[in-house]
Amino acid sequence: MALVTLESASELDSRDHLRHLRDEFHIPKHPNPHGSRGADGATDHQAVYLCGNSLGLQPKGTRGLLLEELGVWADQGVYGHHNHPSSRPWIDIDGCVSEEMAKIVGADRSEIAVMGTLTSNLHFLMAAFYRPTDLKYKIIVEEKAFPSDYYAIESQVQWHGLKSSDAIISVSPQPGQHTLDTHDILKVIEDNGASTAMILLPGVQYYTGQLFDIEKITKFARFHDIIVGWDLAHAVGNVELSLHDWQVDFAAWCSYKYLNSGPGGIAGIFVHETRSSQGRLTGWWGHDRASRFKMDNNFVAIPGAGGFQHSNPSVMATVCLLGSLNVFAKTSMKDIREKSVRLTGYMEELLLADEETRGFYEIITPRNPSERGAQLSLLFKHGIMDAVFQKLERAGIIADKREPDVIRVAPAPLYNSFGDVFKFSQEFKEAVLEASRVDGP
Repeated sequence: MALVTLESASELDSRDHLRHLRDEFHIPKHPNPHGSRGADGATDHQAVYLCGNSLGLQPKGTRGLLLEELGVWADQGVYGHHNHPSSRPWIDIDGCVSEEMAKIVGADRSEIAVMGTLTSNLHFLMAAFYRPTDLKYKIIVEEKAFPSDYYAIESQVQWHGLKSSDAIISVSPQPGQHTLDTHDILKVIEDNGASTAMILLPGVQYYTGQLFDIEKITKFARFHDIIVGWDLAHAVGNVELSLHDWQVDFAAWCSYKYLNSGPGGIAGIFVHETRSSQGRLTGWWGHDRASRFKMDNNFVAIPGAGGFQHSNPSVMATVCLLGSLNVFAKTSMKDIREKSVRLTGYMEELLLADEETRGFYEIITPRNPSERGAQLSLLFKHGIMDAVFQKLERAGIIADKREPDVIRVAPAPLYNSFGDVFKFSQEFKEAVLEASRVDGP
């Protein structure tokens, strides 16, 4: 019970060696529920933002980077492609983010490319890696894959003239369970290895927050001669990744969640160095830089993942990502992950310590910290989820809901504090008790 005090949260924050990074971000405001004015005369104060799994916060450095690029465009026009006062020539703009991005996903610099958007990149990668034959043509996915992933997979199967009912194998949790057991995934791979061409799974499951055993699943699938791809939308910037060492064939991710690049931000891909010569759909930005502008229609691919690029990347979207990666560069994924485990664990302890509310919901995210990222998914009973969510919003708690009954709460270690988690736990208790009295059975 000593945990359930504001003093305990303050003590944990005082020992947090990443606490200074919170000042690198803009924390959203919300109207003061009591209508009183702060010392500066404002009627707003900071919200408790626990929604980084949906959209990360804006780094304070991002605005300046955008204004610089607008200034270069205004002052220099087309010359900004080569002569850039901040040494970010637009012709190589992705180079300013690639090195740090490679560190975050555990890859060699040549194995990643910052490009496009997530689902488009998945389509391009599947066009390269999904080559069905009469014997090996199936794709293993999870039953509750993010809809956009499933749409992409299904359309790829149909593009090849196959029936999704035959070519797509869905892995489901055991009856009564919310998450997948690694052994069940391996069993499906083993049972269908002879007919499976590709497996595409999420690194972290968006709904439950489950972190998959990427290394073990990849190794087992490759042993069965199956191409292995991962959607890392909820994993990148959240958990430690070693895509090169794990021998992942390909991966794709967005950057607006834990990477804080802004809504619709530029995405990224990984292609293992052993797969870099894979046939692919091509575009001019994947052409060798030295001869790109010869315009002779003889495609010479950039070695590695760079050869999978198509169009020149958005300068504005890329520097938005740079604004966040500049913060990541001040720490390491090891330290981020270490704080994340403690932060999410603290939230779990506070929730489980409250006996009054435990009967109204269950935590469907794995209890084992090594099997989850920076997220707890709370499944509500008795139809009270919407009422709880609305009460949290009015109290300045910004989380995320998934119909019909789940609220996802994600304390992001770069900008969330133990104090945030404590405030959430207090407001959450009041919201659940009030909703249960009004809407309960």
